[in-house]
Amino acid sequence: MNRIVTLGVKGGPSLRAGGAMPSSSLLELDGHSIVIDAGLGVTRGLVQAGFALNRLSTIFITHLHSDHLLELGALVHTAWTSGLKTPVRIFGPDGIAAYWTGFVQAMAYDIHLRAVDDGRIPLDSLVTIIPVTQGTVPFDGLHVQALAVNHPPVNFAYAYRFDGTKSVTFSGDTVYHPPLGDFAKGCDVLVHEALLPEGIEAILARTGGGEKLRHHLTGAHTMIDDVGRVAQAAGAGRLVLNHLVPSDDPAFTDDHWTGRAAASYKGPIIVAKDGMEIPL
Repeated sequence: MNRIVTLGVKGGPSLRAGGAMPSSSLLELDGHSIVIDAGLGVTRGLVQAGFALNRLSTIFITHLHSDHLLELGALVHTAWTSGLKTPVRIFGPDGIAAYWTGFVQAMAYDIHLRAVDDGRIPLDSLVTIIPVTQGTVPFDGLHVQALAVNHPPVNFAYAYRFDGTKSVTFSGDTVYHPPLGDFAKGCDVLVHEALLPEGIEAILARTGGGEKLRHHLTGAHTMIDDVGRVAQAAGAGRLVLNHLVPSDDPAFTDDHWTGRAAASYKGPIIVAKDGMEIPL
């Protein structure tokens, strides 16, 4: 079955009671199961989506902010302790190898004991880190491309496009980036981050953030109106709004999001929720 599952849809690393989890998604396409980003909660989200952790094989990381990366090591480790015996490839930007090395070092005591006492295959021998740069990403069975996007102050951030019998593009985190329209041209689904400007003041009040946080929100993310423009330029079959900022403010309904995006984009719009399954 081809599907997207939006495992965590919240933009930013903080958690609130009853709120959404940070960024992660599952793409199942033509027999490939691909995890995109690994924010806090990704492991539980996969299990709840019916994905067997011992099948974990492929992870793509868009950039190194914690809300996209924090649970990467824990996901792979938990899959390993759940019976994983086959290789895992982690694709990501410059710095991803250092993250993985640091995780293995931090967990060296536990990893050693579980390999010796439980007879498990050494964890590090299962994992291959594949650095990503802009262009075609080597991947058997699907055509995969990466596009460098602009997400200050992060140096390396990427959108990914996966083409098989269906075509899906994930924007990653980015300011309004018109080249994404060409990159996602003709895709069946565009999964794009989104910032609702009406929510900025509420975020600042709730978090105690000041002008630096305001500058980050407006200078590193895509306003919902511009998300619609990207989707329309791409001619995307469907638009999925993800990495929502804010994601769990009861003052803002799905209509706030879809109304703004629909001013430019004339196709179907889905406001993602944690654990939402979107058939392809």
